Amino acid sequence: MAMITVDKVSKGFTLHNQGGVSLTVMRGASLSVAPGECVGLIGASGSGKSTLMRMIWGNYRTDGGSIRVGDVEVARAEPRRIIALRRGTLGYVSQFLRVVPRVPTLDVVAEPLRDLGMDAATARTRAAAMLTRLNIPERLWSLSPTTFSGGEQQRVNIARGFIHGWPALLLDEPTASLDAGNRAVVLELIREARDRGAAILGIFHDEDARAQVCDRVVDVTRFSAAA
Repeated sequence: MAMITVDKVSKGFTLHNQGGVSLTVMRGASLSVAPGECVGLIGASGSGKSTLMRMIWGNYRTDGGSIRVGDVEVARAEPRRIIALRRGTLGYVSQFLRVVPRVPTLDVVAEPLRDLGMDAATARTRAAAMLTRLNIPERLWSLSPTTFSGGEQQRVNIARGFIHGWPALLLDEPTASLDAGNRAVVLELIREARDRGAAILGIFHDEDARAQVCDRVVDVTRFSAAA
């Protein structure tokens, strides 16, 4: 049984700064991801890969169709239900680090575990292990990650995304901005998550990375309104 199901989803945007023009960007999008499977989204720039991910995450509302993650109908869920889904079921590694300024990196990574009720000491120990694995020097752990380089910020994002064993994971270019060594660590984390049974949906422009971790791919271009 699928963990993530997208069924006949459509999406459009109203361009208020362009005279209220309505632009349909996606229609009839359908896919599924089973536990223990990694599916890659491919397609030209602008075909809707990131839009689809944001709808599954609950940031964008759908105009039609159904999106289910586990037993939650994301397309019609109330905000509190979306928050609960993100807390315990659905993880997300985005390309951009969004954190409260001045919060130490160790606490940024430990936060998802604290939200699940883990005590502070254990959560920080787990966070330290993940930061070590991703080669973030201990001297930086007490600093805000907003001061870090792009590659370091991406690794903090990844640490947060893999600190808990979410049953479903969304990955938006997880190996972007990474050197070969850290790229290998991230691919290993993805394989471990898949092998423990996570349903993973990701955007991988790196063809070699995609070949290493994806069981199959879905071309989003065929769902584009321009197709």
